Amino acid sequence: MSNLYDVAIIGGGIGGLMAAYRLKENAPELKIIITERGDELEKRHCPVGRDKTCIHCKTCSITSGFAGAGAFSDGKFNLGTAYGGTLGEELGDTLANRYIDEVDKILDKYCTSGKVKIYKSNEDLKLKCIQNNLRLLDMNVKHLGTDKNFVTMKNLIVALSQMGVDMCSHYDCTNVEKTADGYTLNYSNGKQICAKKIIIATGRSGANFVADFCRKFDIKMSSNHIDIGVRVEMKDVIWKEFSDKIYEPKILYKTKTFEDRCRMFCFNKGGLVSAENNHGIITANGHSYAEDEKRTDNCNFAILSSIRFTEPFNQPTEYAESISRLANMIGKGSVIVQRFGDLIRGRRTNEHRLGQNTVEPTLKATAGDISLVLPHRILTNIIETIYALDKVAPGTANDDTLLYGCESKYYSIRPHFMNNKFELIDGVFIIGDGSGICRGLSQSGAMGIYVADCITK
Repeated sequence: MSNLYDVAIIGGGIGGLMAAYRLKENAPELKIIITERGDELEKRHCPVGRDKTCIHCKTCSITSGFAGAGAFSDGKFNLGTAYGGTLGEELGDTLANRYIDEVDKILDKYCTSGKVKIYKSNEDLKLKCIQNNLRLLDMNVKHLGTDKNFVTMKNLIVALSQMGVDMCSHYDCTNVEKTADGYTLNYSNGKQICAKKIIIATGRSGANFVADFCRKFDIKMSSNHIDIGVRVEMKDVIWKEFSDKIYEPKILYKTKTFEDRCRMFCFNKGGLVSAENNHGIITANGHSYAEDEKRTDNCNFAILSSIRFTEPFNQPTEYAESISRLANMIGKGSVIVQRFGDLIRGRRTNEHRLGQNTVEPTLKATAGDISLVLPHRILTNIIETIYALDKVAPGTANDDTLLYGCESKYYSIRPHFMNNKFELIDGVFIIGDGSGICRGLSQSGAMGIYVADCITK
């Protein structure tokens, strides 16, 4: 393998994969490499299960590796720009939707494991939410499920290899140097790669790499907001009216006490709560399968309180990480789980009460008290949101509803681009979640295709 390339892509998530695919479509002669700090897709296995807790792997197989954090996600592809990022604002809805549609067509080509269901928007549910001071953000959603999504990504990666794209796992890029002919990429394993152009596709977990790159090359950055909250788990039947019609309810609520924005999203029908290792910090997440036999009796979703910091504070990611670390400290290295009824009564959940709970936890977490972790404002927002959601899905505020803490989403770094090609400096482009623009699979993939077109056309 020669170390001189036309384009080097840092990160093997859906953005990087789609970028490589389009580059080879447009210009087959280009020499392309994707480097990924995690493992090959087939070798990505998480030891966490029903009877295990996170064992703090050095590189988390859930968040890192080829196909990115989306490899083990619920496989939801939003067919529009209403949510999942701000690509519509950057490119205009017409152009952004065109690229999202192209992502959808590529996925269809490589989804070989049966028919995929598309959930349509629903006006009746929108009205029901409005009548209860809630705003339902819905659009057409294609749901592959964790299982079909895995197969689709595997087929796409095989196709890229056959197209001549070099792919290297366990390549953690630590530094980029400018040269006369392009750039030299340095990796923690001692390897070097030279490339004329670079696409940074490191995802949300690569926020520190992006920040270091921007500081090195004097690129201005803006602080985005962060979301902090919990993963909520309950009986699947409670949200059946919504999940049967639109699959994933994404609901916004403006809290009464502080007038803050809270959102319910990342809904998993018949799903499992999972743990993620983000640089040694264990946070909660969730996923579900498309196959009925793999589903549980539960559903889960996130409730997050949005925080946008103002000057002079400029470390929102560090703030969110400190809260998650505190949860890990109290949870003895894992996330905390608490019954909603115990939270309201001001008492810690213990193993005895958890064992008698009607909602059986799908993740082995530490029974505890999230009020010792989350700041008062955020906790108040979450409790208010649960009671508000209970009006449209009675049973949400049940005593046996489980709350896993913490779940955090960081969108803190937003580099300033040279142009509308998402170019940071001459010949270096950025795509996906790491750009501060995308928050989902569809828009990340669309951004990858768009930048590839900018490079080749």
